[in-house]
Amino acid sequence: MNWKNEWKSLAAIIAVFVACYWLPVDWLQETKRLENALWEALHLAKWYAQEHVLLCLVPAFFIAGAVGVFVSQAAVMKYLGPKANKFLAYGVASVSGTILAVCSCTILPLFAGIYRMGAGLGPASAFLYSGPAINILAIVLTAAVLGPEMGIARAVGAVSFAVIIGLLMHFFFRKEEAEKLEAAGNLPEPEVSRPLWQTALYFASMVGILVFANWGKPTEPTGFWQAIYAAKWLVTGLFSLALAIMLVSWFQVGKLRMLLAALPVVALALIFPDNPIIPFVAGTIALSVLTATGRDEAGELQEWFETSWDFAKKILPLLFWGVLMAGALLGRPDHEGLIPSAWIAGLVGGNSLWANLFASVVGAFMYFATLTEVPILQGLIGAGMGKGPALALLLAGPALSLPNMLVIRSVMGTKKTVVFVLLVIIMATISGLIYGALF
Repeated sequence: MNWKNEWKSLAAIIAVFVACYWLPVDWLQETKRLENALWEALHLAKWYAQEHVLLCLVPAFFIAGAVGVFVSQAAVMKYLGPKANKFLAYGVASVSGTILAVCSCTILPLFAGIYRMGAGLGPASAFLYSGPAINILAIVLTAAVLGPEMGIARAVGAVSFAVIIGLLMHFFFRKEEAEKLEAAGNLPEPEVSRPLWQTALYFASMVGILVFANWGKPTEPTGFWQAIYAAKWLVTGLFSLALAIMLVSWFQVGKLRMLLAALPVVALALIFPDNPIIPFVAGTIALSVLTATGRDEAGELQEWFETSWDFAKKILPLLFWGVLMAGALLGRPDHEGLIPSAWIAGLVGGNSLWANLFASVVGAFMYFATLTEVPILQGLIGAGMGKGPALALLLAGPALSLPNMLVIRSVMGTKKTVVFVLLVIIMATISGLIYGALF
C-alpha cells in the first residue's frame, strides 16, 4: 500500500467533512448568497463578453497569431531571448503597457505568442506584468481621482515591478533559461521575406486598432484625453484602412477581394454611426475570411488565421471559466458575490502587514477591467481602506486575475505561474507597507 497516496485521500476526505460540518447553510439561505453568486457569475460573464471579447481579445488573438507567423523565432530570441541585450529586453518589456493599455486577460495572447516563440522568461514575465499595469490613462486617472502621490507611486511601482519580477523569474529558473540559451545558438539566421520597416508598420496598425478601439472614457468632459476619446473610432478606422492597404500591397490580397470585404464594413459604419461595434464586428469577420481563404504563394495568410484560431480555442475556455468563478466569489463592482464586500472592506483598514497582504491577494484574484480599479478603490477608501493597502491592490489587481492565472498556467506551467503570482503579491504588499508608512 502506498501510504503517501492514502494520506492524500484521507486529507481530502477530512477536508470535505469539515467543510460540510461547518457549512453555513442558514446564513447562505437567509442572505441568498448562493443565488446572488450564481447571478453575479452570469452577469460578469455577459459583461465580459460584451465589453472585452470583441474589442480586446479578438485583435489580441490576431496580433499573437501574426507574431507566430511573421516574426521568426530567431528574431524573437535575438531581441527578447536569453542572449538578448538585458537593458533593451527589460526596458522595452517594462514600458510596453504605456502603448498597449490592455487588461490582464487581453495581454495573455500577446504574452503566449512571444513566449512560445522563444522569448526569455524574464522579459516575457516583465511584459506580462507591465502590459496591463502601466496603462498611461489609468495612471493619469489614478492621480486625478486618488491624488498625485498615488498616481506617481503607481507608475514608479509598476515599472519597477516589471523589471524586478522579470529578473527574479529569470534567476529562479536560470537552469531552464540556460538550456534555452544553448538551443538559441543552434537556430539559423531568419530568412527575411520583407523589410523590417514593413513588418513594423504592419504590427503598428494592429496595435493601433487594439489601443484606440478600447480607449476608455476619461472623467473630465474636456481636455486632451477627452479629445482622443471623441476621435477614437475615427482613429481606429484609419488604422484599419492602413492595415487593408498593407495587406493588398505586401501580403498579396487581391484588390477586388479587399474591396468586396470592405464595402459591407463601410456601409454598416454609415448606417449605424452611433453603434461602431457593428462595423467593427463586420471588419473582424472580413479579416477572418480574407486570411482563412488567403491565396498568397507562401501561404502566410492562412497560417496567420490558423495560428490566431489556435490561440483563441486554447485561451477562451479558460477565460470563460475564470470569469464565472471570479464573478461568483467576488461579484461585480457595487455587487456582492459569495464573499461579502463588507468583509473585504473591514480587513483592509490601516496599514498593517495583514491589511496590505489581504489587499494584494484580493486584488490578484479579482478581475479588473481597464480603468475600473480607480472608482472601485475610491469607494473602498471612502469605506475606510488604508492608503497602503490601496496601492497594494492597485499594483496587484490590474496585472493579475483568476482567469489570467488559469491561462498563464497553461502557457508556462504550474510552478512558474505560482512563483510569478507570489512575486506580484509579495512586492505589492511590501510597496503598500512602505507607501502607507510614508503617507
